[in-house]
Amino acid sequence: TRTSGRMCHAKSWLGLGMSLYFWGLMDLTSPVLSSTPTPHGQLEALFSGKMQLHQRAKRSWVWNQFFVLEEYTGTDPLYVGKLHSDMDRGDGSIKYILSGEGAGVVFTIDDTTGDIHAIQRLDREERAQYTLRAQALDRRTGRPMEPESEFIIKIQDINDNEPKFLDGPYVATVPEMSPVGTSVIQVTATDADDPTYGNSARVVYSVLQGQPYFSVDSKTGIIRTALMNMDREAKQYYEVIVQAKDMGGQLGGLAGTTTVNITLSDVNDNPPRFPQKHYQMSVLESAPVSSTVGRVFAKDLDEGINAEMKYTIVDGDGADAFDINTDPNLQVGVITVKKPLSYESKKSYTLKVEGANPHIEMRFLSLGPFQDTTTVHITVEDVDEPPVFEPGFYFVEVPEDVTIGTTIQIISAKDPDVTNNSIRYSIDRSSDPGRFFYVDITTGALMTARPLDREEFSWHNITVLAMEMNNPSQVGSVAVTIRVLDVNDNAPEFPRFYEAFLCENAKAGQLIQTVSAVDHDDPYHGQHFYYSLAPEAANNPNFTVRDNQDNTARILTRRSGFRQQEQSVFYLPILIADSGQPVLSSTGTLTIQVCSCDDGGHVMSCSPEAFMLPVSLSRGALIAILACIFVLLVLLLLIVSLRRHRKQPYVLDDDDNIHENIVRYDDEGGGEEDTEAFDIAAMWNPREAQAGPGPKTRQDMLPDMEIESLSRYVPQACAMHGTVHGYVLAKLYEADMDLWAPPFDSLQTYMFEGDGSVAGSLSSLQSAASDSEQSFDFLTDWGPRFRKLAELYGASEGPAPLW
Repeated sequence: TRTSGRMCHAKSWLGLGMSLYFWGLMDLTSPVLSSTPTPHGQLEALFSGKMQLHQRAKRSWVWNQFFVLEEYTGTDPLYVGKLHSDMDRGDGSIKYILSGEGAGVVFTIDDTTGDIHAIQRLDREERAQYTLRAQALDRRTGRPMEPESEFIIKIQDINDNEPKFLDGPYVATVPEMSPVGTSVIQVTATDADDPTYGNSARVVYSVLQGQPYFSVDSKTGIIRTALMNMDREAKQYYEVIVQAKDMGGQLGGLAGTTTVNITLSDVNDNPPRFPQKHYQMSVLESAPVSSTVGRVFAKDLDEGINAEMKYTIVDGDGADAFDINTDPNLQVGVITVKKPLSYESKKSYTLKVEGANPHIEMRFLSLGPFQDTTTVHITVEDVDEPPVFEPGFYFVEVPEDVTIGTTIQIISAKDPDVTNNSIRYSIDRSSDPGRFFYVDITTGALMTARPLDREEFSWHNITVLAMEMNNPSQVGSVAVTIRVLDVNDNAPEFPRFYEAFLCENAKAGQLIQTVSAVDHDDPYHGQHFYYSLAPEAANNPNFTVRDNQDNTARILTRRSGFRQQEQSVFYLPILIADSGQPVLSSTGTLTIQVCSCDDGGHVMSCSPEAFMLPVSLSRGALIAILACIFVLLVLLLLIVSLRRHRKQPYVLDDDDNIHENIVRYDDEGGGEEDTEAFDIAAMWNPREAQAGPGPKTRQDMLPDMEIESLSRYVPQACAMHGTVHGYVLAKLYEADMDLWAPPFDSLQTYMFEGDGSVAGSLSSLQSAASDSEQSFDFLTDWGPRFRKLAELYGASEGPAPLW
């Protein structure tokens, strides 16, 4: 072996493992020469004297490098080489010293003989060479016998490192159905041995696992597909083991392996197919638009973009009633409602749905077609639907002076079901918090319940509800927009308080003020105002009004010579009229103060008292005096009030106590005819109580007083209208507006009906049993108590009175 041979050479002059530096050419095929210099001599023949080298003078103390093999495993120190000087006579007078990299740690030297040994295990992959320096000193004096010389010890490589895949394991992807020879990935193995020395670092690649699907280039390490038509849907993942072996793959070489995980990526090589050729679905007729009816699915073995689907309705009688969309996550077709459905109109639909791949690869067209169809049957189920309004929106215009109880619109709704249940109407009070409107519960007549004022609310948006009688949970609604039209019910007026200042030296015809007006009405042709002096000031000698014909007017002086001492303030009434029908007008007052001015017309003082105040009395002093007088007056009033309260102690008068009036009787009462104890009319109608003192009459003999007192305040327009609703709405509005009226309404619950009444039974429980129209003519025979009721229900003896 190399190691044993080296040990043998270490004992002989020809076996030194060192390299000498020659001035001439050295034959590398000759045995290794000693590093001992030969002074000025001829090199002896090396091969039986047959070969004679050229004679050259050689320096006695020059080295280039030594060589030593790595990974020495012996127990003795490894001999590296020998240092020698021509001065050394072998008597030990020369001392050799070694310094530099690894000196004393890795390498040692015998200071007498100059032998160099390695005392540690050497590894070329850790360190390929060491640079050291050698010295030869006189042992006794320490004087250098030779100049310091530098040399290198190189570590020679042996094959002790296997190839390694530093980037492994590898992950690669290749499309399925790829042609044979398609490059997948390149793997690279690194050998730490010396690539310049022998074949230790020459690597050859091969596949240990993964055949026959993949192959690898032995030199480059490129992995390629080796089998055609590899299908991802059949097998997607492959594990390939690649080996890298040094020494050119020869026997005895070291090897390393790595794993390559190869995944077949998807291509669109599978057409979609519906697993069901017929779908059966159902939907409620009340399903809202865009609600889901059902789902269809076309199966595609591909994945990702290659499995994307596009669903369309290609045929059928439901293409206008239903729509289909693709769920991008699940790739299913979602059928939705496109327009409102009606069980009464159409009970079933048929759709023909197509599912297709939007992304198609041309090289796989022969595997198609890449679309498929299925049939969907949809059944519409009947539900109890809420009432439907026709039309679905109402717009009403009404003048603001419309009478209470006037019908402004008929709201109509019907039950869309076959049963066609009865409808009852009402107003959503959250949409009409002011309760301006009322709707008839049976006819749907929309009426006014309060006076309308366009200047307060010009628009009303209310919601009318329609409820089925048999199923109150079924409620429909409709929006009603009401526009209040303007009428000329507001007179123009000044927008603010006008005050003008007039200089005493003003001339006749001088402008002192320009006025304008505002009107809360909004006529169709715009506002136009007319200005003039009020009738009581038509012949005013001091001022005049000039209308500018642009809704403004100028106030001019008619004379000059105004004096503040004569009259300091003028109040000028101005008549303002609009152009509406009817014409409305108002009178505004312009306050004109006469002031003293300087020559430039600037006001100096407008108070005539300023000329009467003493010069020595300032304005602040005057205010202080007035404040003292005011405080004295307040104190005086307080003292008088306290004295008056002390003289009159508080005594409670039973007659003044209107909260309680307890009447005690020691005898039996006279029943309902005993009304002399107190005036019960005050509890019936506060207006009757306010009528003043008078003779107390028996209230039970005038039963029509209450009804007449109510009808007395009914507007004449309501009376002419002649409807019960108008009368009730008018009285309801009157009761709501009267904050001082006692609560006349009461609720009486009767568990049974008594016998012996002249009027007979008034119960309506059995009224539905008769189909004939009920007559109320008998009300005229019940006396004056029921006269108003007989008039309201058409049983009158003569013409109805005007309210």
